[in-house]
Amino acid sequence: MKRYLHLTPEDVKIMKRLKMMTIFGTRPEAIKMAPLINKMQERDEIESIVCITAQHREMLDSVLKQFKIEPDYDLDIMKHGQTITDITTRVLQGIESVLKESKPDMVLVHGDTTTTFVAALAGFYQKIPIGHVEAGLRSGNMSSPYPEEMNRKLTSSLANMHFAPTVENFNNLVKEGISKEKIFITGNTVIDALLQTIEEEYVFKNLCLNEIDFINKKIIVMTVHRRENWGQPMEDIFSAVNEIVAQNRDVEIVYPVHLNPKIKELANKFLGNNKQIHLIDPLDYKPFANLLNKAYLILTDSGGIQEEAPALKKPILVVRDETERPEAVEAGTVKVIGIKKLDIVNEMQLLINDENSYKQMSRAINPYGDGTASEKILEEILIYHRILL
Repeated sequence: MKRYLHLTPEDVKIMKRLKMMTIFGTRPEAIKMAPLINKMQERDEIESIVCITAQHREMLDSVLKQFKIEPDYDLDIMKHGQTITDITTRVLQGIESVLKESKPDMVLVHGDTTTTFVAALAGFYQKIPIGHVEAGLRSGNMSSPYPEEMNRKLTSSLANMHFAPTVENFNNLVKEGISKEKIFITGNTVIDALLQTIEEEYVFKNLCLNEIDFINKKIIVMTVHRRENWGQPMEDIFSAVNEIVAQNRDVEIVYPVHLNPKIKELANKFLGNNKQIHLIDPLDYKPFANLLNKAYLILTDSGGIQEEAPALKKPILVVRDETERPEAVEAGTVKVIGIKKLDIVNEMQLLINDENSYKQMSRAINPYGDGTASEKILEEILIYHRILL
């Protein structure tokens, strides 16, 4: 049961107007922070300040446009061929001056990117409280996802408030010595964003997608881009996909190919001449969410999709050896199948040809909330700052 709905007018009168700075740099962060930013912008007692690092430039801007968010600060750090060290140093130096100028009451960061960790560190250096949205996810393997697993742990060590999507995330943080009083189970804001975006009669601007027969064909959406899958693992994944479509004429693959040149080169080499496989440019968030909604199943190494697809009743096969989202595996809507070609082929064939197996996964209960995570996070923040006065 929710502890409260809103602060009373009397509560608001005794509070100063809170300056809340949200810092993010990639498309996934923007998607998941957008509903929370929109909620803050609706509240008279909050001054919402948005700072983007543009760790990813092209894929970030479209999300900002969709959710009508105009950044107050844009560090614009992205450079061709940038390394993790490049991102770390540019973000740290850039955010320091932003924080000194704006003097926010709290910095909000999201998830596990390099921007997330460095923004939390910069806030700590300026003695500003840190709120960590989507806290407590753990794979248990520092090398996978890399560097995200370490980014999460380091951010947790710096944060003052931890907004955990699930009970399992809460328990992870408690095991690491974080006080229960600082952890709040809220659900995941990605569900808030997703439910605002899906349209049952959606028409794609991409002509290729509008020509695909989503009704009579089994359309598999694939997203493969993780750094740890570069090279031979990705080649094996692509080889498995080629075998699947060769054995199933009613199956087609839609693969929005990541902008990274290495990934584009491999995708074109292994998949480019297959008529059952559609290689398309990355999609903006709205068409991509609606593509997931029309898909038969999802093959991915992404983290966020493991949260979104369950809300859409779509089975997810994860081409990784572990996941930091085990609650979806436990719920039955996600299955981690590794990166070996034979395993990938067998697991895809099972869902394509075994109706009972497909129904069992597609009917699993979404463990990531009901679309009210942003409201819950915001209320906890307001209570936190009222207590501090």
